[in-house]
Amino acid sequence: MRTQREIFAENLQSLLNSRDVSQKVLAEHLGVSETSVSYWTRGEKYPRIDKIQKIADYFNITMRDLMDDKSKTSSSTNKTMSDRPHNLIDLSPITVRIPVLGKIACGDPITAEENLIGYRYESPDLLPSGKLIFLQAKGDSMEPTIPNGSYVLIREQPDVENGEIAAVLVNGDTEATLKRVKKQGDTVFLMPENPRHEPYVITSDNPARIIGKAIRFTQDL
Repeated sequence: MRTQREIFAENLQSLLNSRDVSQKVLAEHLGVSETSVSYWTRGEKYPRIDKIQKIADYFNITMRDLMDDKSKTSSSTNKTMSDRPHNLIDLSPITVRIPVLGKIACGDPITAEENLIGYRYESPDLLPSGKLIFLQAKGDSMEPTIPNGSYVLIREQPDVENGEIAAVLVNGDTEATLKRVKKQGDTVFLMPENPRHEPYVITSDNPARIIGKAIRFTQDL
């Protein structure tokens, strides 16, 4: 029987390979040494629970995805699918209703529409803890990371770590924008991913307020 450490190691290595993320990049994001990540992928050591959560957030998955034994899940699913009658219809899983609030600028900031425009429904297994909202992205300043028109899941919180993407209210809380937050001393920059757009500099004369951290995005086909 495989240990939890071995299962985690296999899942983490699979994620790194499938998402084309190097151990060095992940280590820098987590604030740990590359050696630590190497130990985790080989099953020689096991990360703290807070690091597991940060890994899950980085890949936009749940902690359960990192902990589950995929070989057992796959075997069980294949057996169930082969044994079940073909005329059965799957019932929808339990979902959580999350409000969609206005549109958030991914280019030149637009006036923040704080009115409710609808709901999106998500599996609770795929959601982080905390108060959640969706905001619809508009513009190309965060492409290719966040496509225009996508729905961005935001976990409400007053601050984010350096380098994380956040939803931010600017211009006296009248306009919203989605940018990567860079902190240098007392100065905060809202950085676009698209080099064709200029950074937005936060100063005492040009204040801003973070709405929350961008967790992931979804798109409708």
